[in-house]
Amino acid sequence: MPDTMTTDVTDVVELTRSLVRCESVTPHEAGALQLLEKVLSDLGLACERMDFTQAGTDDVANLYARIGSSGRHFCFAGHSDVVPVGDLSSWTIGPFSAELSAGYLFGRGAADMKGAIAAFTDALARFLARRGRDFGGSISLLITGDEEGPAVNGTIKMLQRLAERGETIDACVVGEPTSSRRFGDMMKIGRRGSVNVDMVVRGIQGHVAYPDRLDNAIHRLSALIETLVREPIDQGSTHFQPSSLQFTTVDVGNRATNIAPGTAKARFNVRFNDLWTSKTLLAHLEERLERANAALGGNGTVELSAEVSGESFYTPPGPLSELVAGAIRDVAGVEAELSTTGGTSDARFIRSYCPVLEFGLVGETMHKVDEKSAIADLAMLARVYETVLDRFFAV
Repeated sequence: MPDTMTTDVTDVVELTRSLVRCESVTPHEAGALQLLEKVLSDLGLACERMDFTQAGTDDVANLYARIGSSGRHFCFAGHSDVVPVGDLSSWTIGPFSAELSAGYLFGRGAADMKGAIAAFTDALARFLARRGRDFGGSISLLITGDEEGPAVNGTIKMLQRLAERGETIDACVVGEPTSSRRFGDMMKIGRRGSVNVDMVVRGIQGHVAYPDRLDNAIHRLSALIETLVREPIDQGSTHFQPSSLQFTTVDVGNRATNIAPGTAKARFNVRFNDLWTSKTLLAHLEERLERANAALGGNGTVELSAEVSGESFYTPPGPLSELVAGAIRDVAGVEAELSTTGGTSDARFIRSYCPVLEFGLVGETMHKVDEKSAIADLAMLARVYETVLDRFFAV
C-alpha cells in the first residue's frame, strides 16, 4: 500500500485489497482501521479512534475522520467488520487473500463493505486533489467495527459522542452494497424494522396413552404458528413491502417417545414496514395469539419476549436522493430505484441525526462463499462518490 493516495483510479482497488486482507471478523479490528487511519491522515483528515466497551459486550474499535471544521458537513458512513467465512473448504479463493480474477476482486468484505470504504477514500482523495482543503465545508468518514454484530458499541455511540460535543451532520451516505443485479440499479432510502420474538407455549405434560389427561404443548404451538402465518400482517405501504413474519426455530427438547410435552418454544422474526412501530406490532401479535389460544380451550398459556433490532424508517425523496441518483445516472448511465428492501443497517441510527440514504456495490455475493466485487464497479463507485462531493460542495 503506498504511503499516500494519488488520483489513479487503481487506488480504490489496491486499498480494497489491503482492507480485505485484514481479517476483521466482528468484533476484531485486525488492522483494518489502523490502515484506514494511516491513509486518511496522509490526506489531511483529523482522525479519532472512538473505541467503546460495555459490560457483557465485546470491545469495539471505531474510527471517525474529518476534514474541515465549518460549513455544510457531508458524512460517509460504513463498517470495517465482516461476517465469518463459514465453511473455509467451500471457498475457491482464500477469503482474505484479496485475489483478482476474471475482472473481480474476491474476498470477505469485497462487497460488504470494504470496497465502499475504499471508494469513499479514493473519491475524497480525488476531490481534495482538485479542490484543496478550503472547499467551503466539512467531510467525514464514520467507520464502525460493530455493524455485523450487536451494533451497540459502534455507530450509535459515535453519533451520541458527536452530538454531545455539538457536531452536526447535514447529509450522510452509507456505503452498504445496495445495487441489486447491476451497479447503480438501486439505492436504499429506508429500511424495514426488525424484531425477534421468543414464544413459550405451556400446556400439561402427560402420557401419550391418556390424551384426556394432557394438553400437548406441541399441538397448541402448531395451532398458534398457523394463526400467525395464515394471514399476512399487512398489505404493505406506499414505500414498503408487506411486513414478513418468519419462524426460525421450534424446540421441545423431548427425547421420550411416550410423553407429550408440557412446554414448547419457538422463535420468529418480523421485518415490519412503516405501518407499525415495534410497540404497536407486538401488541397486535399478542392480541392475535391471545384470541387463538383462548379458542383452543383448556388452561394453556402463551408468553412472548421480544428483542427489537431497529424500527422502520424512511427518508422521503428529496435533495439527497436526487443528488445521489443524478451522480449515478451521469457516471453509470443507470436510473437507480429508490428502495426499502433488505435487512437492517446502521442507517437506522443515522436517520435520527440527518437525511441519510444507502448506496454501494452489487450485493449479490455479500455474506456468501467467494464474495466478490467487479473491479469496474469499484472504480465507478469511487467516481459516483466523487461526483456527489463535487455537487454537494458546488462553488
